[in-house]
Amino acid sequence: MKVLVCGAGQVGFNIARHLSGENNDVTVIDHDQERIRKVSDGLDVQAVLGFASHPDILEQSGAVDADMLIAVTQSDEINMVSCQIAHSLFNVPTKIARVRHLAYLEPAWADLFSRDHLPIDVIISPEAEVVSAVARRLEAPGAIDMTGFADNRVRLVGVRIGETCPIVNTPLRQLTEMFPDLNVTIVYILREDKSIFPHGMDQLLIGDEVYFVVDSGHLGRAMNLFGHEEKEARRLVIVGGGNIGFQLAAQLEKAESGINIKLIEFEKRRAEYVADRLDRTIVLNGDALDTEILEEANISTAETVVVVTDDDQANILVSVLAKRHGCRRAVTLVNATTYAPLISPLGIDAAVSPREITVSRILEHVRRGRIRSVYALRGGEAELIEAEAMETASVVGVPLREARMPKGVLVGALVRGEQVIIPRGDTVIEKNDLVIVFAPHDAVKKVEKLFSVALGFF
Repeated sequence: MKVLVCGAGQVGFNIARHLSGENNDVTVIDHDQERIRKVSDGLDVQAVLGFASHPDILEQSGAVDADMLIAVTQSDEINMVSCQIAHSLFNVPTKIARVRHLAYLEPAWADLFSRDHLPIDVIISPEAEVVSAVARRLEAPGAIDMTGFADNRVRLVGVRIGETCPIVNTPLRQLTEMFPDLNVTIVYILREDKSIFPHGMDQLLIGDEVYFVVDSGHLGRAMNLFGHEEKEARRLVIVGGGNIGFQLAAQLEKAESGINIKLIEFEKRRAEYVADRLDRTIVLNGDALDTEILEEANISTAETVVVVTDDDQANILVSVLAKRHGCRRAVTLVNATTYAPLISPLGIDAAVSPREITVSRILEHVRRGRIRSVYALRGGEAELIEAEAMETASVVGVPLREARMPKGVLVGALVRGEQVIIPRGDTVIEKNDLVIVFAPHDAVKKVEKLFSVALGFF
């Protein structure tokens, strides 16, 4: 597949790295010479210097025979114009654009991006995706990551293993015997930045980050199993009144009538704007790094602080300070990958990365065939893929132990009608099953071949 990636920032670079690693023909366009140099030096792709909204630059980049254009520059307008030109002049079949500004995303203007107007096939709003990601973490206190599959009947959950976990040092194969009716599959373990694709004799250790697939109806029991019995937050402090903080407060007001929300915003005019548009949220104007403001927000009695300003360093510092003042849990927005190793040692409970969320959303539309959703872990190091099985697949009708899955690949769950099945070795995939597959990045191509007829991966 030939793909044009417009924008060589963190998202564009990682999408290009991901797609080129799967032997796609990738061209990256950016007007910043330093970013283009980084792409040329670090990736096996073609790099073009220039504005992706200019027809001559798109032509030079090979738009005439491109299969897809992914526009993720820093400018909404450049992203939209790139898609328009790719459609009007070069007839590029699939066009994806990142659009940040809420003014473009109002329901009243939903027809703007139709084929007859501004032809963009997929609009991705990082702010809206982050709000959803934070809301999911609030739904499962103790989770460092969570997303849903099969209309939320199945969840992927990430947790950090602490001293209260009752199954530390227990071989994973014994968990099935100990909890035969608990629908859980452990698919991935991160131990001191080392990736472990678990086998039956592997054990969980204190400090591990563990990702498991679970029947949504068993989520509470599963969290207890991994040592997390935290109660859902009823007292919440949001730091940052930008698009993310404002949307999160508004969403929680609608969904949770009994929740007490306080929001801290540094800029006075923005604080007034947000206060006028929220019904039950108490808005405080001030610096969240100021102890007096935190005390005014009653941070010591809050179950959770959500820090979503546009400054990574401030987010991390406020989170640490809030926990020092007695807040039980901190969820933090972090854009830069360089800060990721600091999150756990500093006591921050969960980090949300707009970059990783955007990569996941884009991959959903890059994967061809009957793919319903994709979730990328660790910047694309591994993927959870939900796809529909067709009866002609080689894996349909045979026990999973005979399906010759590539190393590290696990089927985390099957959804058959209304039934969620956590598979064992003798489980047989049937036609029309929704299959939740975990795959390390270097095994994705092998999985594509294994499921090529059934799931239509490329």
